[in-house]
Amino acid sequence: MKICFIAAANSVHSVRWINYFAQQGHEVHWISVCPWTFSVDERITKYALARAFPFAFPAVAGKVRCLIKEIAPDILHSHYAGVNGLLGTLSGFHPHLVTAWGSDVLLARASIVKRPLLKFILHRADLITCDAEHMRHAMEKLGLSSEKIERINFGIETDKFFRQDSDRKVREKYDLGDDPSVISLRNLEPIYDVETLMRAIPEILKNIPKAKFIIAGTGSQEQFLKSLASQLGVAGSIRFMGRYNHDILAKYLNAAHVYVSTSLSDAGISASTAEAMACELPVVITDSGENSLWVRNGENGFLVPVKEPDILAEKIVRLLKEEELRRQLGSLGRKIIQENNDYYNEMAKMGALYQQLSGKQ
Repeated sequence: MKICFIAAANSVHSVRWINYFAQQGHEVHWISVCPWTFSVDERITKYALARAFPFAFPAVAGKVRCLIKEIAPDILHSHYAGVNGLLGTLSGFHPHLVTAWGSDVLLARASIVKRPLLKFILHRADLITCDAEHMRHAMEKLGLSSEKIERINFGIETDKFFRQDSDRKVREKYDLGDDPSVISLRNLEPIYDVETLMRAIPEILKNIPKAKFIIAGTGSQEQFLKSLASQLGVAGSIRFMGRYNHDILAKYLNAAHVYVSTSLSDAGISASTAEAMACELPVVITDSGENSLWVRNGENGFLVPVKEPDILAEKIVRLLKEEELRRQLGSLGRKIIQENNDYYNEMAKMGALYQQLSGKQ
């Protein structure tokens, strides 16, 4: 098949999804309004429109329409039911498939300005995919038929993410020594509420003074969080890792003892949480979105309320102190990911939908 994607080139989730279909031998074209920050399969034909966007949206929309007409794909697939979905819809091309990621639906539907645009995009799509049942229900409330919505998880490469011995070089790089360590991989934006983890750290250190904290990712709150760490007197225990290379993420996860996500909102399970579970790392995550469908509290991880640093600290301390509990929770966590969120299984399902829509079965 010839598949054209409109997707963010600065997202590893887009890269993993699109690379898969290039590697399966399909002719893949990729249009992006932001620059590529990850390496992609060399067989993919890329079209960068970053310089013109967002100051000339009509011109960009016209350029996308012309590109798609020139490419003449069998399938047009827009990732994210926001700007990319709108560009795909305005192209007038069919079949057009839209993947909703989460906030594009959950937040936009409550906006007077964005809600009509969201409905315009979704109602004109030929098929919509999402990775959570509450996302499906939210779109049904916008008048969409359930038959038009398919669940496809982003999936985890469990052959790349698995339990390994801790990489000594990683521990040396971040001066972790043999100390117990906690890792957070969510970006430093308000929606991910890394602030709550920061405020839990003083209590954790009272119980485990040598604990270290790896805070990965970048975002608008980076300076605020660094200042907060200093104010709380815990800066010496924190390693701000910045943007990380996804190709070696498994090494970072295996250097830690506990994974934490303090997000205020998730669609399905976040990729970083699933990757941690695949590495048999016990997880402490907020009870938001569909997290309770993936993490059974006390069985394969811990669920905590949002914005409750004391409860978060309690669970982290318990896991850092109890090695056998970490092992038990981590082992079951991997099993759940293998059975329900395997990357290759999910992409194969997506491939079948492409064939069905394009008529090339």
